[in-house]
Amino acid sequence: MKTLLSLPVILFTVTSAFAEFRTWTREDGKTAELELISVTDAAAGKSGVFKMRNGSTVTLAASGLSAADAKLIEEWKPAAEIPAAVPSVFDKFFGEDLVKLSGRSLKPCKDATRPTKYYLLYYTASWCPPCHKFTPDLVEFYNADKDPSFELVVISSDRDKNAMEDYAKEMKMPWPQLELSKVEKFKKEFPYPGTGIPNLVLADLDGKLIKGSYEGETRVGPRAVMAHLATLLGK
Repeated sequence: MKTLLSLPVILFTVTSAFAEFRTWTREDGKTAELELISVTDAAAGKSGVFKMRNGSTVTLAASGLSAADAKLIEEWKPAAEIPAAVPSVFDKFFGEDLVKLSGRSLKPCKDATRPTKYYLLYYTASWCPPCHKFTPDLVEFYNADKDPSFELVVISSDRDKNAMEDYAKEMKMPWPQLELSKVEKFKKEFPYPGTGIPNLVLADLDGKLIKGSYEGETRVGPRAVMAHLATLLGK
């Protein structure tokens, strides 16, 4: 097992195709795509044991990571047993037509989470200033509170994949997105309320609207939806 001191610098310039991996940042700003598999606790502080894309493991001290990533190490708990996913009305769209940021590009997402209770649909676009203001908070919420009960899927209003991809990279989006070619068909089949973006829609697996950014013609905003989901999750 490698330690932080022996970790090759080149590791922090590569990316991974594994969906379980996320970007971790060292104090010096270098990053790596790693999967946290366990945490050890010693007199010197906590350390994370990570899996690399080649299957080997590496140990990084929390004290050597960015403040945000060190906090994740400090708060880490072993994963609970994941309940089996159940079918949903969204499966025909979200089974084969999802993409997800992998490294620096959007690639087919073959292992998207099939949630046990809810889908959080995020209507957004790269050209939308209010979206740029809200999205970082949604990323923070997702990274902190994601569990097997829900999955978030972006329904983009962009017109080309490059714009969508650049937006995903800029915001470090950790969730899947619906392929652009399927967006209009999805909107026609699931005409949820909303005349503007950013727009969050929380639906159950039967497609029933639970909470939306719009209540009739009144806009309550995406933060109200995020807060409602947090309440359902017991946060």
